Amino acid sequence: MALRKAGGNWVQGDRFFDREVDLGALAERVRDGSHTLLTAQRRMGKTSLVRELLRRLTDEGGFDTIFVDLEGAATAADAIAEIGAQSRPAQAAWHRIKDVFTNALGEIGDRVETLAVSEVQVKMRAGVDVGNWQQKGDRIFGALAENGRPVVLAIDELPILVNRLLKGHDHHITPERRQAADEFLSWLRKNGQAHRGRVILILSGSVSLEPILRQAGLSAQANIYSAFNLKPWDDKTAVACLGELAEAYGLDLPLDVRHDMCHRLRCQIPHHVQQFFDLLHIYLSRSGRSMATLGDVEHVYTDEMLSVQGQAALEHYEGRLREVLGTRGYGIALELLTEAAVGGVLHAGAVEQYRVWHAVSETTFVMVENILSLLEHDGYLEYRDDGYRFVSGLLEDWWRARHGRHFLSIEWRQG
Repeated sequence: MALRKAGGNWVQGDRFFDREVDLGALAERVRDGSHTLLTAQRRMGKTSLVRELLRRLTDEGGFDTIFVDLEGAATAADAIAEIGAQSRPAQAAWHRIKDVFTNALGEIGDRVETLAVSEVQVKMRAGVDVGNWQQKGDRIFGALAENGRPVVLAIDELPILVNRLLKGHDHHITPERRQAADEFLSWLRKNGQAHRGRVILILSGSVSLEPILRQAGLSAQANIYSAFNLKPWDDKTAVACLGELAEAYGLDLPLDVRHDMCHRLRCQIPHHVQQFFDLLHIYLSRSGRSMATLGDVEHVYTDEMLSVQGQAALEHYEGRLREVLGTRGYGIALELLTEAAVGGVLHAGAVEQYRVWHAVSETTFVMVENILSLLEHDGYLEYRDDGYRFVSGLLEDWWRARHGRHFLSIEWRQG
């Protein structure tokens, strides 16, 4: 079957390209009963990889699989209700999980099977509070562990929830918030250990968990999870993907055109490869042509991917940084990233100047060192030679176009 454009936030089946080695490695971990912490740069396809893995494991019949998205969760109680509501695929455990929420489900209990997951989640949430979330969560895990088949429980956006527990709306880590995050992570860790081999956890998110835990001194809570770093495509894979997409949509993308597209991206993040193809396809269709030239690539990249409209497709990078770092921390990250984009490198000397510049008003969780660690871990920057440089050519060019026009480097400000 021909490869189709991705569309949406995740893909599976015939829209899923490559990653067979990664799928095999993750499947082997699941069969070994190992818990996994999936890490990668943004838009690398973590959610697509996990959903495709769950689909294949379900089709094989050896596991029941559950996918839970915690992006909308703000408390531990929210998470428990979401896990409970999404557990319907584990049919042998489902009736026991419903019993956990008998009072909350009330009169709809007899027709819960016909309700949308969102409706069930709302009802279940009404029955979970600060005083009982751990007990109800333990019962859910106990039911899943006694399911007829092992259960793969994939929890997406766990780092976003942990970040909210730690920092609240004002992005300040307090002792009470640290305790709340610690309690939730301890609960998850305890159940992961108690039911190892029967409930297999796969954790992922659009930001990395480790830097968030490090800020609060909670890194030990992640020691039951084996890290799995999802890498970008290499150029060969990206070129092959572009070729298959071109064939599927009746375009002629000569080899030099495909290589030029990859050269501009520099880091072959699957979403960016497909975004580039999609914009090129639209441009050629509007021009009434099917063969792409190097000039077409130049136009689409410069005038569309880096245009105001094209920039909107990358604004999620900024949004996630704001959510994790808060207004003050995001402001510092913005300065560091723009310095790297405008000058091509963020030198060690400039980093030291930023440390001094922000030292007076910084709080512990927005220190320059912590922000740089997060930017490295989430794939914005990497340290090479004499400083920090952007990993992605597209992200570097986009950041320079968006923020570089009126930027003053730290040397100019201090001079």
